[in-house]
Amino acid sequence: MNKATEKTTQQVESILVAPMRAYASKTLDYCDQMLSAQVDAARAYSDFSVAQMRTWLDVKDADSMKKAAESQQKASTDLMERFKGDAEKMNALSKRYLQDSQKLAEDSLKSVTEATQKAAS
Repeated sequence: MNKATEKTTQQVESILVAPMRAYASKTLDYCDQMLSAQVDAARAYSDFSVAQMRTWLDVKDADSMKKAAESQQKASTDLMERFKGDAEKMNALSKRYLQDSQKLAEDSLKSVTEATQKAAS
């Protein structure tokens, strides 16, 4: 390749391809983390549901009914805490992704501006 073609290729790589690759990588990481968090949450919620169903299946008298009701109350509190934690985790993931994406966009814009100014000189 001649020098002009090589320079153009490097500019396209640094201005266009590298930022797109970085953004795609961030997006893939975000999707992976979000999906993992959702699968973990779904597993926990289904385990909770099965455990509660088993508790209610064991009700045979007034005493076991009272224990099941107490268990239900504690489990509901635990589940609400889990919901809150999962929501906070997913919110934090989304915020971090947004911040990282904005940083990549700013860096890309800065790179394009510098390349444009350099080419104009």
